[in-house]
Amino acid sequence: MKRTASALWTGGLKDGKGSISTPSGVLANTPYDFGRRFENTPGTNPEELIAAAHAACFSMALSAQLGEAGMTAQSIQTTAAVSLEKLDSGFAITAVHLDLVAKIAGADRSAFEAAANKAKAGCPVSKLLNATITLAATLET
Repeated sequence: MKRTASALWTGGLKDGKGSISTPSGVLANTPYDFGRRFENTPGTNPEELIAAAHAACFSMALSAQLGEAGMTAQSIQTTAAVSLEKLDSGFAITAVHLDLVAKIAGADRSAFEAAANKAKAGCPVSKLLNATITLAATLET
């Protein structure tokens, strides 16, 4: 299965403008630029999109792991925080922190933690990233 997206960039790094699109139309000529990426100008940027993809992927992977452990969550809320740092070799995504709050009635805490750690290691986006991935998992029963 392949998924695609396209990006168009015009101009220089700081004065240029870009847009990203996906065939689904979820992103349709969505703008991005230097300010949105490095100066906290409102709008999206590649790291925000990676965070969204990681949070979504992890949540689905956790649902699968919980199912294998005989549990079904009423809710799984994941926030992914992507760290972009300037290294000697250039900018790199060095870390992702996943903050999870799952509501699972009557869940066994150790089985939940095991499922969460399996999901963190096994989700396809986790496998893609060359970064340290940490997890804080909260269980509400």
